[in-house]
Amino acid sequence: MQNQLSPLILTFGPADPVGALGIQSDVAAFSMHGCHGLSVVTGLLVADSARVDDIHPVDSPTVAAQARMLLEDMPIAAIKVGTMATLEQIAAIAEIVSDYANLPLILDPFASSLPDCGMRDDDILTLIHQLLAPQATVMMLSQAELARFADCWRDPASEAPLEDDVTELTALGCRHVLVTGTGGGDGTRINNLYDGEGLVASLPWGQHLPGPFVGAGSTLSAALAAQMAHGVAAADAVRAAQDYTTGALVHACRFGMGRLVPNKIYRIAGGNC
Repeated sequence: MQNQLSPLILTFGPADPVGALGIQSDVAAFSMHGCHGLSVVTGLLVADSARVDDIHPVDSPTVAAQARMLLEDMPIAAIKVGTMATLEQIAAIAEIVSDYANLPLILDPFASSLPDCGMRDDDILTLIHQLLAPQATVMMLSQAELARFADCWRDPASEAPLEDDVTELTALGCRHVLVTGTGGGDGTRINNLYDGEGLVASLPWGQHLPGPFVGAGSTLSAALAAQMAHGVAAADAVRAAQDYTTGALVHACRFGMGRLVPNKIYRIAGGNC
């Protein structure tokens, strides 16, 4: 018998039957970084490789009870919070992670693939803004998601520079904000990492990939959580996670008639699906 050596990561998110996003995706990406994934299911997806038709929430007492059992039993190295399905889940998870404020918290709550990922629900946005964003070590969201999220603190009809919206989050206590998919002047896509002092790193995606993909963001945030579970600083963790995700997209698999799924095991499978 061996004592546990691999960092343990607790992830909250939906169960995806395709394995493209949510907890199945997270566990695969964690494993590829030498980490073991512990999962708490927030919802059950009805999905194939083309679309997600529905999400069936898990009741919040069950979510909380499962998380507490894991956290009280094992030495967790990092926590990732993905898509949550109800206000009650958000409140319960926020209370839980507040008891483990010493652990890196990677917050990636919005998934455009889901039929209702919370971006159309003002109450869900507000609660994430109030309860979870202030606790995040890294909050990851796209430029479009950040603009919609900013409706929580400014008039939806108003406009503000992206940096002002980032400052709102860091002023609340969020230590880093990773804004994905910002546009470069030459048409490239760039991921920008900010902290309370401003821009920390600007990382272009190295090449244009055809897509369309499902689960690219989940792959990136899972790899980021794994890097931070190993104790890697945020900027270096983002660089390594982006490099891994780029490879997963380059070697993406078409499992069905829908979108391409990032190949999270490409490093040990020789790029094969």
